Amino acid sequence: MRPRTIVVILAAAVALGLLTGRFVLPARSATATPAPPPSAAASSPRDGSPPPKPAAGPMTERHLLAAAAFRKAGFTRRVYVRDRVGDGRYADAVCAGEKTLNETLGGPDAHFRGFATSRDTDPDDPTLALRGEDQVAREVAGDARSPALAQNFAERLLLEEVPCQEEPAGHWVYGPTHTITVAPGITASWMGSYDGDLNTKGTAPRGKEPCGGIAVLRNGSHFGVLEVDACLDTAATTRIVRAAVTQL
Repeated sequence: MRPRTIVVILAAAVALGLLTGRFVLPARSATATPAPPPSAAASSPRDGSPPPKPAAGPMTERHLLAAAAFRKAGFTRRVYVRDRVGDGRYADAVCAGEKTLNETLGGPDAHFRGFATSRDTDPDDPTLALRGEDQVAREVAGDARSPALAQNFAERLLLEEVPCQEEPAGHWVYGPTHTITVAPGITASWMGSYDGDLNTKGTAPRGKEPCGGIAVLRNGSHFGVLEVDACLDTAATTRIVRAAVTQL
């Protein structure tokens, strides 16, 4: 752009600013370097390391959440871990159908991991604490053998939980869905849990912290469900869910 043209444009901008009360400068040149898209910044870890790659291959115990994640999220009690492989309920709520994982997906057996503050477990399922108040969390995860099928499984599992977002007043209820994206192909959706005394209108109350919740996880060809029974708030639950889906 010629110097004389620049002067004319700036003079017009100043004149317009005097009339409107603010200065309007011409747009930046199209040759300027564009800002990176928000998704690119969101997917990069804070320490500058490359984002994790989506999982591929069989599920193993190393893909499951570790007990240390609860300590990092602020849970101070000791957590015991119990594992098993097979089938079973992944969400015991009536509004979710009280189905087993195979009944919902018809897929292969999955890995179950229970977290509890006591060594006493259910005789029929060691991943469940004998007393409900001792249950911290429970993860159920498997390998769908392809990223596309894992996404399909995750979407179906999430739809199973959606009816629990609307329950009669006085009944416990799930809150709105939160989405966590760690990297492309590594995502989680979770809903906080609210006690019945907070449900006065048939849905979760606004402005209130949840007491744990449930998350549906997808990492590459792996998928899973994480129930957080401990009374953790939004920040702590988000941290636990992020750790679980990253590990998956």
